[in-house]
Amino acid sequence: MITSSTSARRSRLAGSTASAAALVVLVSACGGTGGGSASAPDNFSYLSVTENTTVKTALTTLSKGECKTAQDGLPLKVETVPQASLDQKLQLLAGQDALPVQFAAGNAPALTQQLYKSGKVADLEAKLTSLGVFDQLEPAAVSTIKALYGGKVEVLPYEYNIEGIFYNKKIFSANGLSVPGTWSELVAAAAKLEAKGIQPFSASGQQGWPLTRLISGYLYRSLGPDALQAVADGKAKLTDPAYVKAAQEVAALGKKGYFGKGVGSIDYDTSMNEFLSGKAGMLYMGSWALANIADEKQNKVGADNVGFMPFPAVEGGKGSIEQYPSNVGLGITLGAKSFDKKTGAWVSCIAKNYGSTALKDQGAISGFKVNTPVENSNEVTGQVRETISASKQNVLWFEALFSTKATTVSQSNAAGLVAGSLSPEKFMRTVQDALAEK
Repeated sequence: MITSSTSARRSRLAGSTASAAALVVLVSACGGTGGGSASAPDNFSYLSVTENTTVKTALTTLSKGECKTAQDGLPLKVETVPQASLDQKLQLLAGQDALPVQFAAGNAPALTQQLYKSGKVADLEAKLTSLGVFDQLEPAAVSTIKALYGGKVEVLPYEYNIEGIFYNKKIFSANGLSVPGTWSELVAAAAKLEAKGIQPFSASGQQGWPLTRLISGYLYRSLGPDALQAVADGKAKLTDPAYVKAAQEVAALGKKGYFGKGVGSIDYDTSMNEFLSGKAGMLYMGSWALANIADEKQNKVGADNVGFMPFPAVEGGKGSIEQYPSNVGLGITLGAKSFDKKTGAWVSCIAKNYGSTALKDQGAISGFKVNTPVENSNEVTGQVRETISASKQNVLWFEALFSTKATTVSQSNAAGLVAGSLSPEKFMRTVQDALAEK
């Protein structure tokens, strides 16, 4: 089972970004002279976040088994800080040229990119290629990392999630529904469930992001994988007709009651419970939900009754249903100057063995290849693993490239969009205005 806390998972998946003030502090601290201790490290120091024990547990297991040789040469030493304090800790260590060998990257890609540009973070594509293990990273995970980090591999995918729609097989079968391949078919399926008195979708309006993910899903399918990059680059605006159309389509689902009553007050745990107790036919969520699905205490419908489908195609759109929204959780990176031969031994071993160990012991899916056969606990887990392995190009989520303020504005207004208190035009204009602020 994945052991990171629900609160940590929510904040991570919401796509939080570092503040401008934090970046100013970091830039002044880092300078431009390169970083990391010039002397060889005497241990494989790893700075983690308190809320997530998955990586720490897997590395400890590896240190006693497959990576014992690397452990003997450079002993693993783990230190933890609360995730809320991580950015401040990294800035302090960077300013002191005291970053650990390996550390949880900042809460936003922008922070890690600053560390990389100042010479304090290793070029991991070059390092892993030199070690002959770059091919141990799943191509889809590499695609996601490069999309988040300006075309560079600046973090390792100790966690990897794809997103899509989980659905209740029993409900679909009982109502004569097949898996929707297009948006029109999805809307039609929702209408049929609603007519039968079954809530079509479960979603957390309180969190906001499960609703805005539907907007970005529509945008990626209608306009193609660069839809939101174009907004970030100033080549398009969320107020453009094609972008407003996506908000209109999602708002229409809410107007028809497809999210049930009081979606704005539904929190993450409640929305998960609605789906796993059979009260809703579908749930847009990421593959981190596999842990909940595999938990018999939570899942009252049974893991065998849960299926997974990609966000459907938009008729005439430029995107592909094979482009899955994805994230790498809280990325983990390595210091540039402490990356010596002994560190390389650890990294090589991790690249070859972490994927299998994390999946076998904790049910955690990473962006590393699984080289030792691991029996799937259920069919849907196997399906998601196969999808990740086959996927070549992935996309991001709605707020991935937004500022902190725009992210907050987007997620806090999502419930109003589907509840009808905020028009699609007003929603997109409000978020665009937040993006325009410096």
